[in-house]
Amino acid sequence: MANILVIIAPENFQEIEYQTPKRILEEHGHKITTASTVKNPIGHLNTRINADLLISEIDENDYNAILFVGGGGSSFYFDYEPAHRLAKQFYQSGKLVSAICAAPSILANAGLLNGKLATSFPSQQKSLEQKGAIYSVKNVQKDGKIITAKGPNAAEEFAEKINEELN
Repeated sequence: MANILVIIAPENFQEIEYQTPKRILEEHGHKITTASTVKNPIGHLNTRINADLLISEIDENDYNAILFVGGGGSSFYFDYEPAHRLAKQFYQSGKLVSAICAAPSILANAGLLNGKLATSFPSQQKSLEQKGAIYSVKNVQKDGKIITAKGPNAAEEFAEKINEELN
């Protein structure tokens, strides 16, 4: 089974987009490691999570896939070079790169969505298109080794698509 790195914002991440994929992927036998820029990130519903690692401590070689969680707080990573570097390292190594809700804008800003089919929360459509993405209205969109999803309502389908790709 795969080791999956999940990146959440230090605050205001979307709990459903974190907890649902985490639960489903663990049920499929995958190991989840949660990382952020702080040890105790807090979600938009005030849920505190204990991050396993700080982003500065990540070794990309330890993981088979990366998942960026959305929510309003994910904008913290839109222009955050360490997040862009991680996304690019995973992609260039042929590993799965995934993002849900607003988080596909992280991938777009890292230059990974140019010419790729991608979806996101509707508020991010323009951002993705400005970076060269071909916007999809699907709840979950896969293009090569990149999987993107619309938001909380797509969290289960998103997790299942990640699991399918990793098996």
